Amino acid sequence: MNITQDKVVELDYTLTVDGEVIDQSESGEPLTYLHGHSNIIPGLERALEGKAAGDSLQVTVAPEDGYGERDEDNVEELSLEDFEDDVEVGATYYAQAEDGSVMPFTVMAVEGDRVQVDFNPPLAGMTLNFDVKVVSVRDATPEELEHGHAHADGDHQHD
Repeated sequence: MNITQDKVVELDYTLTVDGEVIDQSESGEPLTYLHGHSNIIPGLERALEGKAAGDSLQVTVAPEDGYGERDEDNVEELSLEDFEDDVEVGATYYAQAEDGSVMPFTVMAVEGDRVQVDFNPPLAGMTLNFDVKVVSVRDATPEELEHGHAHADGDHQHD
């Protein structure tokens, strides 16, 4: 079975940036996603189209097909009063936007009562190198299609 729209795919992968391993699947715990539903970055999803279980490939994803280019307008200063706990440089926090969505950001610096934060994704502007092996491909269940993402071993619940 080939990877096409609405297939559930399991992948083993290693992600490197400039030769440094940034992320990888754990042994025996592949990444599982629903193909064609924007559950993984576009460049990787396109490269996997048509592949089958057992296929291995190396994929280089440019920033525009990954997490986008860095945008310096996404670096802002907040008041230290906006934080409930101690603020840690390099840590990721979450802000709620006016529309109710949650936006992650990284603390870049703390100077006095000002906190410099970056709303860019941590991998924005970077070329991503994936070493991928397709573990399995199956048809999605009606429930997975309705929810728009894969469910692992039937233990999925929405709160």
